[in-house]
Amino acid sequence: MNELIMPHNVGVKNVLDSMKEVLALYKKVTGNYRPMLDGERYLTDKEVSEILKVSRRTLQEYRNEGILPYIPLGGKILYRESDLEELLERYYHPAYRTMDK
Repeated sequence: MNELIMPHNVGVKNVLDSMKEVLALYKKVTGNYRPMLDGERYLTDKEVSEILKVSRRTLQEYRNEGILPYIPLGGKILYRESDLEELLERYYHPAYRTMDK
């Protein structure tokens, strides 16, 4: 028996809804994807300020004081991800006390 497949058919609607969910997930995953350039990822000042939970003005102070290396490029400021990781490691303070049960 031949059946006409219509968009309002429950089975077709479920498949279309699933495809929309997959597409939304794909866009979410690839939306922040940054390919590496010679093994290095570069971040904008907006991204770094969100990662460090500081203002963009604070990042400017870090640049002015030589705390955080940066690359000025066409009116934009870029940061190497590895420099950011190195900065965090440099200022890391381990816990000096352990919790006993």
